[in-house]
Amino acid sequence: MANKPSSAMKYGPAEKPPIGQWIPLSIQHVFAMFGATILVPILTGLSPSTALFTAGTGTLLYILITGAKVPAFLGSSFAFIPALIAISSSYGVAYAMGGAFVSGLFYGLVAFIIRQSGHNWLNKALPPVVIGSVIIVIGLNLAPTAMSMAMNDASGNYSLYFLLIAVVTLSLTIIANLFGKGFFSIIPLLIGLFGGYFFALIMGLIFPEYALINFSSVKEAAWFGLPTFTFPKFNFVAAFTFVVVSFATICEHLGDTLTISKVVGRDFYKDPGLHRTLAGDGFATLWASFWGGPPNTTYGENIGVLALTRVYSVWVTGGAAVIAVFLSFFPKFGALIQTIPNPVLGGISMLLFGTIASSGLRTLVDSGVNYEDKRNLTVSSVILVIGIGGGTLSFAMGQDLTFTLAGVALATLVGILLNLVLPKDKA
Repeated sequence: MANKPSSAMKYGPAEKPPIGQWIPLSIQHVFAMFGATILVPILTGLSPSTALFTAGTGTLLYILITGAKVPAFLGSSFAFIPALIAISSSYGVAYAMGGAFVSGLFYGLVAFIIRQSGHNWLNKALPPVVIGSVIIVIGLNLAPTAMSMAMNDASGNYSLYFLLIAVVTLSLTIIANLFGKGFFSIIPLLIGLFGGYFFALIMGLIFPEYALINFSSVKEAAWFGLPTFTFPKFNFVAAFTFVVVSFATICEHLGDTLTISKVVGRDFYKDPGLHRTLAGDGFATLWASFWGGPPNTTYGENIGVLALTRVYSVWVTGGAAVIAVFLSFFPKFGALIQTIPNPVLGGISMLLFGTIASSGLRTLVDSGVNYEDKRNLTVSSVILVIGIGGGTLSFAMGQDLTFTLAGVALATLVGILLNLVLPKDKA
């Protein structure tokens, strides 16, 4: 799984930008992760402030465990939403946290097994045709989310006004990305976000019926407040449920780590090692559950920021983690970020998520994958259709609980299996 160093790299993983650049670069990552990180606790009845606290501190733990070599940001995992809701409704939130705690321990067990067995088998299981296809799936899986934010209002209806704001935001981001000089060339997301925000604000003042920004929640939010902490309790059903879901999220971890490796141009499976990235991911989830936060996972949104800005500094993602922790204690700042209209976020995401998919295409091209080979064509085609088409493996586990393996996780698993079982000597 050799990776070429990025010739256009602005800052490598170990490099620390000057403070004047460092803070804005970290803020970009905060904006990228914020919406999804607080959405999970909102959907599952947990505290958004606690989710920000555990995402920030979990990312810092991940950085520590991986030796400050992987510029990943960890936020609330969507894969655990059904398990969180089911266990919380049946046994209480504390038992859901206990299940998440056990899933973190399970990550550690898998990491230990990989450490003992080595990672060479992964090179056979994950050739470029699988890697590139999975990365494309990761990016395009997020595409419907971007377009929904860009085009649909709160009721889910198409809005030309929303699309106008998204297009203005996207245009500003593209202009900053392509034509920005010096420091402005590495903060295109901030430029697009602020430009789109002020455009939406001005349009709302001119046409009050189209106002999308409301500061009432900011006025009502407290300046300072402690996150709500819930400590875990344990039972077998909760533990078993979360461990089963972990099989899916571990497959997701494989795909995300592959993507970060290709974007940065470093093989993180080898250094710091897949066992360390898995352990970091698992310990971040274990830590989150101890405080009452949702399980964590590496975020595709932040991988998109890496790919777009070519700033791969762990100092930057670590700075974003510190800001997330800061926001968890100051609800007013968090409320201000939540005033960003969906079409502004959608406009940025159109470029952000597409950049991830483009990284997958680059992997296929740079690796010289031959699609005249029917084997490669088969592996790639099945991965793409399952991953983008919403392929799902689902079965009941009793007590109204269902195991689900879908999207990126299922596509990654099927791709690995196809690559291992299909004969290589057939044309």
